[in-house]
Order: sequence, then C-alpha cells, then structure tokens
Amino acid sequence: MTADTGTDTSAETSAGTGTGAETSADRVADASADTGAVRGVDTGADKGAGVPDSPAARLQALFEGHRLTPTQRRIAHSMVRRAADVPFLSSVELAELAGVSQPSVTRFAVALGFDGYPALRRYLREVAPVEQTADSRAYNEYQQAVEAEIENLKHLAEVLADPRPVQKAGRILAASRPLLVLGLRAAASQAYGFAYFAAKVHPDVRLLHEGGTMIHDRIDAAVRAGASALLCFALPRHPREVVDTLAYAKEAGLTVVSVADSAFAPVAKVSDLLLPAAVGTGLAFDTACAPMLLGRVLLEAMCDDLPDAQARLEEFDARAAARGLFVE
Repeated sequence: MTADTGTDTSAETSAGTGTGAETSADRVADASADTGAVRGVDTGADKGAGVPDSPAARLQALFEGHRLTPTQRRIAHSMVRRAADVPFLSSVELAELAGVSQPSVTRFAVALGFDGYPALRRYLREVAPVEQTADSRAYNEYQQAVEAEIENLKHLAEVLADPRPVQKAGRILAASRPLLVLGLRAAASQAYGFAYFAAKVHPDVRLLHEGGTMIHDRIDAAVRAGASALLCFALPRHPREVVDTLAYAKEAGLTVVSVADSAFAPVAKVSDLLLPAAVGTGLAFDTACAPMLLGRVLLEAMCDDLPDAQARLEEFDARAAARGLFVE
C-alpha cells in the first residue's frame, strides 16, 4: 500500500484507547483543536436556518460543544458516515467500523453525557429514526465502492441544502488577486482541476501542487502581489507539509478556505472556513468524487461573484473556435 492510499496502520495513541488500529474505511485526523460541526472551522457564516435535517446532520449537532480526543473524533466521523446504520450497531460493531477498541466506544458515549453506549444508541433510535439500509453484502467489492460514493454524494447534497458556507467561500476566492490553490500528493489532481477551470474566469490563479522549500516563497510573492485568500484541497493521507503550509499562509495574512474529507481533518485547525466532502475508502486507493464535485460547486459560487466571468468564458470559446482547439 502506498503512502497516499488513505490507510493508516498506526495504533491508537490517545489516553485510554484500546489496541485497535485505525482502518482505511473510516478515519479521523489527530487534530488537537475542536473543529465544530458539518461546516468545520467557520469564519462567521450564519447558522440555524436552512441547516439540513438528516441523520448525519443530527449526529453532527450531537457532537458540537464536546471536546473529543483524536480517537473519539475518529468514532464520531465513522458514525456520521454511517448515520443510517449507527442506531442498529452494537458497540463492538461500531468499534470495528471505526478501528478502535470497544472500551473506547463506551468512553465516547460517556463523554457525550450518556451512561454508556446502550443509552446513546437508544437516544439515536428515538431522535433519528431511520430505516436500516439494505444489506450491502449483496454487492461485490466494486459495486460496494460505487454505492459508498453514491452515499458520499448524497451526504454532500444534504450539506449543500444550506448554501451559505459555499457562497461565502465563493466571495472570498473571487475577491483574491491573485488566488492561490494548494493541493499536494493525493490532492494535487483536485487542486489542478480547480485551478485549470478557475483560470478561465479569474484573472490570476496560482497553483501550488508541488511541495518543497519554494512553497513559502510563492506564498510570499502572492501576498506581495495582493493575494488575500488561499484555497486548499486536503485529502488522506494528510501530508504534514500541507498543515505547515496553511499555518504559514495564515501568518502571512491569507484567509484559508479548505475542502477536506472531514470536518475533523487536520487542516481544520489552520483553516478559516472548511467545507467537508467524504472520500470513498472501499478500494485500495481512495476515491474522491465528492471533493471533486464540491470543487466544481465552489467554482460556480466564485463565478457568481466575478462580474466578468461570462464574458471571459465567451472570449475563450471564440478563441478556441478560431484555433480549432477542440474536435467538434
């Protein structure tokens, strides 16, 4: 398994955890700060009205306001991703799903204010009743991977029922001249795709998709040129260099908007606005359909705040036709 597959074989390290290792199916980053709910680290987007009412959203609301350990955040992340199934899982099954020990699940329930996991499960069945999903064992492993991505996209649709965080991000990105777009290792393709299309409507997009000592120099140059924001795509496994780069960007005065696989991702603590979109983990290499789609949604939101976006697109189309750039 390569470094970018999303599989982490490190054992649990937080106090009181068991011997289970973190699995590739559901993992949560070891961020030391609380990250909040579905919208992660927010720079002030309104909350309340318009928040989607779904099992996943209710679970996120349950976790708000609690300082959770890294292992407990891993459990929380696993529960959100399998929100429809959680009320039917035993503590042993949830522990296996999250890659932790069964006592860790019990301590997690207590941390949320319940007497134990059975009390938490009863609460979930009362406040978020859902029909148990069809048995996924009827699918082969390839079909299961596709079904998992469909669920990720459905969850993204639920999150986007409140469009304000994405609209706010679009305004932030549109206003930055130049605009920095960061994505390293597994996230490099996401950053490249966003920057490719963004450059057709934004006057100055600068892609940061290779790490190294020059990356800080490029941030400094962009700040001197007037940059006010950086968009980061952060996917498992999360390179330490990404977190360090975002911390440097914030120190330089940039507003950091991040698209990450979870509101609990390590970049949450160094982001001003985090937009989550889960990755699929059923195959040897993670699949990132939801993050890619969220990137396109962000492009749409950014275009809405660029008054000359349509004119730029029409100009490109005219030049492309004159050059015979595309096969008709």
